[in-house]
Amino acid sequence: MSASQTSDVPTLLVKIFGKDRPGITAGLFDTLAAYSVDVVDIEQVVTRGRMVLCALVTPPPAGLEGDLRATVHSWAESMKMQAEIISGLGDNRPRGLGRSLVTVLGHPLTAESTAAIAARITRVGGNIDRIFRLAKYPVTAVEFAVSGVETEPLRTALVTHAATFGVDIAVVAAGLHRRAQRLVVMDVDSTLIQDEVIELFAAHAGCEAEVAEVTAAAMRGELDFEQSLHARVELLAGLDASVVDKVRSEVRLTPGARTLIRTLKRLGYQVGVVSGGFTQVTDDLKDRLGLDFAQANTLEIVDGRLTGKVTGEIVDRAGKARLLRRFAAEAGVPLAQTVAIGDGANDLDMLNAAGLGVAFNAKPVVREAAHTAVNVPFLDTVLYLLGVTREEVEAADTHDED
Repeated sequence: MSASQTSDVPTLLVKIFGKDRPGITAGLFDTLAAYSVDVVDIEQVVTRGRMVLCALVTPPPAGLEGDLRATVHSWAESMKMQAEIISGLGDNRPRGLGRSLVTVLGHPLTAESTAAIAARITRVGGNIDRIFRLAKYPVTAVEFAVSGVETEPLRTALVTHAATFGVDIAVVAAGLHRRAQRLVVMDVDSTLIQDEVIELFAAHAGCEAEVAEVTAAAMRGELDFEQSLHARVELLAGLDASVVDKVRSEVRLTPGARTLIRTLKRLGYQVGVVSGGFTQVTDDLKDRLGLDFAQANTLEIVDGRLTGKVTGEIVDRAGKARLLRRFAAEAGVPLAQTVAIGDGANDLDMLNAAGLGVAFNAKPVVREAAHTAVNVPFLDTVLYLLGVTREEVEAADTHDED
């Protein structure tokens, strides 16, 4: 029957609430089964050990509703639960067109910010159909299922005000593609790792401050990346090639990096990195972390020393976006199902080309242009933006220990 045909059909809403324990759900439906009712809808929520179980069912045969009510109340009392039964007509009202998933990361998540988010969803014509907690640490992550408004205007309304709310927010279209096979591509410097690799090389050459100044200007978008790259690499001329091993040992992964990659791989995702840094480091990271793709610039080494030049195709702002597309084609993943993560201005083309672009502890110009931003120092929080729960993360960890 259509929605209009079922809107006037009598139904009973059976609500059970109290301390959660095994057997409640089975017990309720065993009790209802004796009255030959059909199940129209079910929803169950458990919060801090307290359960709310709702069952929308058709009425029993004529003359038995009173007996059903008495029996359900008696069963609930025997289980030390409470019951409420409400007569009415029809099912839930149809959800509006436009389905989106809004992920909110709070550190902490306050009542004030939650109220502001809910109010803004309402203001743009959206309705919150369901709320689900994804994680309670290292951040609180909750997911709102929203209908009634298209994804883009909802994203604009929420993401642009995320900083005001004191949270990070991602808005994606709901649908089967959310858990389809995906490709995640990350920047390396200050994203996958805590360092700027060229500054690690520069420290061994005694020109760290000069290189850092040029790097900062390039990341702010004030300098052309390729020109700044050549200028910085020239300062490394003459370094012994043995410095490569020293730099590799000095690289520090961002907190949560291993967890992010391990979980993505366990879930069947492909993972890659693109970097304005150097293959002498990214190739090592690819091997250590089990990455599927890696591309960066290559320092030229002749007669055991750095020449101050790079060889091959330059990986700059446009190059990163080009590599994202290449990796997606090789992985057989539509561009709409790619995720890009980065922090600098030279990541912007890649972030905008991806289905979801995530600015990770990024410069202001990047936060403003990306689809969403994460401003906590844990890279694995990106998993929550993909709908992965903390329990799934821990399950991936347990599996790897086995």
